[in-house]
Amino acid sequence: MASTGMLWQSAARTDRGKVRQRNEDAVLALPERGLWLVADGMGGHQNGALASRLLVEEMVELPPGGGLDDRLLDVRDCLYRVNRLLSHEITMTADTPDPVMGSTVVMLLAQGERAICVWAGDSRCYLWRSGKLYQLSRDHCLMQELIHEQQIAPAEAALHPSARALTRAVGASDELLLDIIDFTLYPGDTLLLCSDGLYQELSRDQISEALALESAERALQRLFSQVLSGPARDNISAIVIRP
Repeated sequence: MASTGMLWQSAARTDRGKVRQRNEDAVLALPERGLWLVADGMGGHQNGALASRLLVEEMVELPPGGGLDDRLLDVRDCLYRVNRLLSHEITMTADTPDPVMGSTVVMLLAQGERAICVWAGDSRCYLWRSGKLYQLSRDHCLMQELIHEQQIAPAEAALHPSARALTRAVGASDELLLDIIDFTLYPGDTLLLCSDGLYQELSRDQISEALALESAERALQRLFSQVLSGPARDNISAIVIRP
């Protein structure tokens, strides 16, 4: 298996889509560090773009070395720091009253056979393994709260007018709650980090068939080709990773 010092196979792309005037998404791919990130900005135009870009810029500055546990601590501290910046320091100096400025984040840290996914919001991490697709992350949105906390059926929860409203995001509140999963990678695994602009336009079968292709670049091309052949109503971002 690859280690942090080795070059992982990965491909990253972000696109404005067909409807939005601006791309508020941002991606970061540092395979030489075993570090990848997708951020989907919120707050409209300049605010969302600034929030997602700030996440990428701060993450690039993290020290590259160290063990995976130490790197995870650095990542968490970085995300908490950006949350403070977005929820207090930047918004307090904004021209508009009570501005919204935040971003979802989903990121992957990998070293050897071990990987850690960290996220807040509804950008997702998928794992394709042995011909099957698994969603590793769970969306932080009202629909998921209704399903898991109030035991409402998924079909009924999806009909709620605010079903896709975020319940967590970087910059959305004073306290940032992160979800973290730690798992083992195996030969043949493929990982996908993506914003909702990608997965909401594709079926699970379409995602699985793309990730089954022989290279990360071809998988990414297939995903974007399928989304952009449709309405592509949102910004689209994705990273395909193979150890």
